[in-house]
Amino acid sequence: MKIARETLQFILEVCKSSAPHEFAGMLSASGDVITEVIVVPGTESSDESAVMQLFMLPNIHTIGSVHSHPSGNMTPSGVDLELFDKKGVVHIIAGAPFDLKSWRCYDKDGIPVKLEVVDYEFKDENDILFE
Repeated sequence: MKIARETLQFILEVCKSSAPHEFAGMLSASGDVITEVIVVPGTESSDESAVMQLFMLPNIHTIGSVHSHPSGNMTPSGVDLELFDKKGVVHIIAGAPFDLKSWRCYDKDGIPVKLEVVDYEFKDENDILFE
């Protein structure tokens, strides 16, 4: 599994701008590249947690989750591990200072996994070809 550089940069920026509150969302992929962050309607965020109302998740295939730990501690909590086990195969935790070195990826069991950052060519929605 890989993540688009622009998607990772978006994650880090939104986590940074949300601090001191936590940010949470779900991840979607094109093939084996994570390309999107889905913000779940009704998500409640505080400086201690972010709670997603997963029943509000649009009918979009997701492969995992992303959330921030403004404290900088990127170790999954017990609640994080419960979510990891139920929803998807890759989970990102971003921590302060929210730079390219302050994030980790975990599998559904909370074991750290390498997530390669790649350049990805996003298709422009306005570039629709009509024949």
